[in-house]
Formats: sequence, structure tokens, C-alpha cells
Amino acid sequence: MAETSKIEWTDSTFNPWIGCQKISAGCDHCYAEAMNRFRKWNGGEWGPRAPRGRTSEQNWHKPIQWNREAERSGVRRKVFTASLADWLDKKADQRWREDLADLIRTTPMLDWLLLTKRIENYERYAPWRPKEIPRNVWLGVTCEDQAAFDRRWPIASELPATVHFVSYEPAIGPLTVAEVRVPPEWIICGGETGAGARRMKKRWARNLLRECEELSISFFMKQMTNKATIPPDLMVRQFPTVIYLN
Repeated sequence: MAETSKIEWTDSTFNPWIGCQKISAGCDHCYAEAMNRFRKWNGGEWGPRAPRGRTSEQNWHKPIQWNREAERSGVRRKVFTASLADWLDKKADQRWREDLADLIRTTPMLDWLLLTKRIENYERYAPWRPKEIPRNVWLGVTCEDQAAFDRRWPIASELPATVHFVSYEPAIGPLTVAEVRVPPEWIICGGETGAGARRMKKRWARNLLRECEELSISFFMKQMTNKATIPPDLMVRQFPTVIYLN
């Protein structure tokens, strides 16, 4: 059986490489960087001059096995890429991105959730031209507040992916999507965790949920600040509906 991710909105997590660099306020308390101080994953480090470490061939083979299992069961699997890196990080080796593209093409029963804070790098570093994005790619941008959304979403919304999604996590400021010309199909909402976590106000999540209901956007409430109990009215965990035609 394919291993199950601890991240509630995906089935599995795949990290093609490890290491990143802080670029916005949402990165201030990066959980991956904090964990890496103790674990030292595969040579991957954080910072502008730090190396990025490609993961093992054994790890790269896992999605192939997940795809086989999905083919046998007839049930597609969601694969979040990458929880310990950014797939559009300019410091990552471009050959790794090409290898990732090959892996995505050869695993059609997996829905690859590619999340980035660097969507402005798409034209330069993505391994496909916009019209060549595989249909099993779901393209997401992290938008921790309105300013980040206003910078990143207009770029993402113009790319022809099967699903466009927003990770509003850590939510450190209010967010509205009501005025955008093209809304996302899916929004994940979550508060920050760990030492010094910045508080997500409940009304931010409630206002966003109401907008999602009005705009027919799937809404997924991942967690409150420091994983406090999710209020009953916010315990909404929806996924976008996708129909793949042969």
C-alpha cells in the first residue's frame, strides 16, 4: 500500500529534493527548516548559498509504485510535491525538474499537487511550456495574506492547469478572493504552528469560507493556529471534482 501523508489534504508526499530559501513573511517560521536543523535530510539546506539535496533513487521510485497501486485499485492518488522544497526554486538543478516532469508523465493515475511561492519563475524554470502542462498536474500557490495572493494568483490563474489551488497557510492576514476575474478551484486554509506562531483569526477563515460557498470554490480547513480544535462551522474539508476523460 502507498504510504499515507500526515498532511490532511493529500494522500502521499513526494520530495524530489530538499532545501529552500525564505522569500516572504509566510516563510518566517518555516517548519521544514526547523526540522532540518535536527535531521539534516540528504544534504539539503536552507538559504541563498546553501545546496539543495536530491533525494535517493529509492525515494524517486515510490511514485511509480503508487501509480501501479492506483491502476490496480482504480482510485487516483493525490501527491503533494514538495513539502521540503519549492519546485520552482532557482537554486535547484534544472535536470531534477526535467526528471520530475518525466516522472509525472509516466504516472498518469497520480494527481501531482505542485505548490510554489515562486510562480513568477514558471516561465524560466518550469519543465513544460504552459500549453504542455500534463493534465494530472494541479498547480498551486501559497498565499499567506492578501499581498501574497495579489502577487502570485494572477500569474497562476493564467496557466492552463487542470486544477488551480491556493494554500492559505500559514494564514497571517485576511484574504478575499471575491474580486478576482478567475477564481481558484480549491482553497486550503490553515493556521501557523510551532513556537511564535502568528494567530489566524477565526473570522478570516469564516469570511473566506463564505466567499468559497458563493463562488463554488472547494474549501478545505486544514487546521487552526497551533492545531487548536476546529470550530464545527469551519470543519469543512472539500476537494475539487475532476473528471479525466480517456
